[in-house]
Amino acid sequence: MPKLLWTRAGLLALAFAACSRDRNSENSMFCGLQAIASGNRVIERFQLGTTVMEVAPPDMIGTVPARVVGHGTARALVARGEQGIVAGYEGAGFPAQPGFALALVDDSTEVFRGILIYEADGPADYPQIGTLSSTESTLPLYAMRAPWAQISTAECPLFRVVPDSSTN
Repeated sequence: MPKLLWTRAGLLALAFAACSRDRNSENSMFCGLQAIASGNRVIERFQLGTTVMEVAPPDMIGTVPARVVGHGTARALVARGEQGIVAGYEGAGFPAQPGFALALVDDSTEVFRGILIYEADGPADYPQIGTLSSTESTLPLYAMRAPWAQISTAECPLFRVVPDSSTN
């Protein structure tokens, strides 16, 4: 029994050490928990269907922030094609099928903020605005208006600055 307690204590210590000591860092436990809670709030509103958008936000183009719920901010390269948005994800944790992605638009300013990616089945009856792909899989992409003030704060923004391609 003492060996089991020591192992658990060691794993817990490693988990805390992996988190940044800076409370406002994207890798801090505080901001990580807030990001997961925000992801849950977003999906709850999305499932209601009242904030779903039928077309892609007009300012969704170029290099944009994206993150898999539970991971840090990465980048996605977005272009518009005949079939809608075509985006490529360049980060860690991209889910294999099932999964889906949400383009989030601030409901108070109508500004596109980023793409949030989930490891779950997406809704079959919502309008798809395009696709998000990685080297592993391609996921459907939807868009919605989100209560930005409730899911992103100055201390722990849901999306950090998009990493520069030269640092990857």
